Amino acid sequence: MHLLATRSGAVDDGTEAVDLGQTPGDLVVLSAADTDLAALAAAHARRAMGGNGGTSLRLANIMRLQHHLSVDLLVEAVLGRAKLAVVRLIGGAAYWPYGIEQVAAAAREHGVALACVPGDDAPDADLMGRSTLPADAVHRIWRYFQEGGPENAGQLLAYLDALIGRSADWREPAPIPRAGLYWPGADRPDLAAIRARWPNPDIPAAPLVFYRALVQAGQLAPVDALVDALAARGLGAVPIYVQSLKDPISAALIADTLAARQPAVILNATSFAVSQPGRAIDGPFAAADRPVLQVVFSGGGKAAWADGTRGLGPRDIAMHVALPELDGRLLTRAVSFKGDGRFDTATECPIVAPEPVPDRVGYVADLAAAWARLAMTPPAERRVALVLANYPTRDGRLGNGVGLDTPAATVAILRALRDAGYALTALPEDADALMTRLSTGPKNRLEGRSDRIGGEELPLGDYAGFLTGLPEATKAMVSGRWGPPEIDPHVTGDRFRLAIHRLGNVAVAIQPARGYHIDPKASYHDPDLPPPHGYLAFHAWLRRSFDAHAIIFVGKHGNLEWLPGKALALSETCFPEVALGPLPVLYPFIVNDPGEGSQAKRRIAAAVIDHLTPPLTRAELHGPLQELEVLVDEYFQAMGVDPRRLPVLAERILDAARRTGLDKDVGIAADEAETVALGKLDNHLCELKELQIRDGLHVF
Repeated sequence: MHLLATRSGAVDDGTEAVDLGQTPGDLVVLSAADTDLAALAAAHARRAMGGNGGTSLRLANIMRLQHHLSVDLLVEAVLGRAKLAVVRLIGGAAYWPYGIEQVAAAAREHGVALACVPGDDAPDADLMGRSTLPADAVHRIWRYFQEGGPENAGQLLAYLDALIGRSADWREPAPIPRAGLYWPGADRPDLAAIRARWPNPDIPAAPLVFYRALVQAGQLAPVDALVDALAARGLGAVPIYVQSLKDPISAALIADTLAARQPAVILNATSFAVSQPGRAIDGPFAAADRPVLQVVFSGGGKAAWADGTRGLGPRDIAMHVALPELDGRLLTRAVSFKGDGRFDTATECPIVAPEPVPDRVGYVADLAAAWARLAMTPPAERRVALVLANYPTRDGRLGNGVGLDTPAATVAILRALRDAGYALTALPEDADALMTRLSTGPKNRLEGRSDRIGGEELPLGDYAGFLTGLPEATKAMVSGRWGPPEIDPHVTGDRFRLAIHRLGNVAVAIQPARGYHIDPKASYHDPDLPPPHGYLAFHAWLRRSFDAHAIIFVGKHGNLEWLPGKALALSETCFPEVALGPLPVLYPFIVNDPGEGSQAKRRIAAAVIDHLTPPLTRAELHGPLQELEVLVDEYFQAMGVDPRRLPVLAERILDAARRTGLDKDVGIAADEAETVALGKLDNHLCELKELQIRDGLHVF
């Protein structure tokens, strides 16, 4: 077994055995919350400065004590020699079964006073029953933690001093609001005071909801960074701290604040979910009818996030990603991580604080501003792009979508946008007209591009400006794989020709391929293949030339959400962000594939609009192929009923095969004599049947 010696300020997940290296102390406090430890360390320092520092205090995070050997070492070296120990555990004894058993056993064996209290606001009789202190003392200790804040942290230490016989004055826990409004440097501001701090009191409001524990511990750097970033983008932050979204007092404050000032967008940094699976979305945000952006204050370290491809650890994914999706929140980015912090020598504990990542804070603020811009812009002035998939990149797969008639759906969306007041011109009459326009314009197919008509263009100079703003590592990957932009096959002269067709303020586009001259099926989900210049030019046009307010990906599934990068909590070098930027995305997606739907939600912050699976029916043939099928069936019937008709039917079949081009596939030469053709017809008809099945002409 490996035993790790921890270093000052190190963050670990408790899966390895560690020796915290602590010496014995009079008081020992174990908690799973870094905010508890930070508040107590600060209170202990204040008491020492005030002349009340005679009692030694040891602090430790339970999350670092998940390994049994770690628990044994701490119990033997520290806890068994203490006078009083406090364990604050979130989730009850089942979340730390070995640890709580060993701590309780050591307390009984060595006569250590023990208080076991829950980490939330719900009493836990089982946990508290493991204590050796009187019930009223355990309840008071729990209340100190629940109320929180610097004053209560100091009074808790004073009360613990009194319990071990030290003369100390202490006061009962002082109530602190379970929820309230916050502003950096302000003392309990109201909404009017917050609006007075905005650059302009009439700018769009952006409520920012976070946990009360950050206020209690004074660890508000990520909140302050978001407040500043939102202000820089013309949004007025309304920071609201809460005990929990399920807490009635907290929920009421959120609802009242949203009603008093209608938000343009909502940012939420709390965990878990309010809604229940299978039920309508509920909670304090529902009445506002605005997108809720899920912001992650990660419990992990920045180095693990930056160096890995997973994005977040299992705990963060469960609490900040998977469960909030039940409430319909749109996952953005992780804006802060637990830093190495400082090692507090007095308590022999690393004090870990959340540290914001400036560019991730900036991205979230940009995305919030984009959703706010979409909400605040009148429909007639909004610019929206509808992007249709093309996978694999054959012309026969233009506008494909699983379980969705994508061309018809696109026309229906265009009509709905027109009826809602969007400025559209040259609206296609029907799906056939739409597909005719797309198929005669630029496409992913490289052959015959010079003969294509229409489409949009992006000058190489404009693309160079877009490329300059990308991270150096990103540019190196693209150029290293695909060379300079000038040799991209989608460049004609000094500009890109793009598969985009503008209909006034709405554009309809074919999503570009992830590459060219490579197997499209193999490259579609390749985690290492960067997109070519033509791909980035497509998105540069949408973001800059067109200045889109939003993008709608019509029908599962596109390829943007599969580009290289982290699985979620993307960085600035992850290609979905490189291409798309902070643009609002809506994504009609078939309901029976939640796995790939989650990919779109977690990597491109898509608002997924589920549609039901269609009823199954025969696709049938149409046009010349339908005629050919009828002739083939008639030929087989004539073979057993009236052979005299076979030569006539054979000639008609051969003629239909030539007109549809199938004669080239099955090897029927145009100048073959009729007698030779008739001799081969039986085999050719079987091959025709196989071709029909192979090319998807019979679909059930």
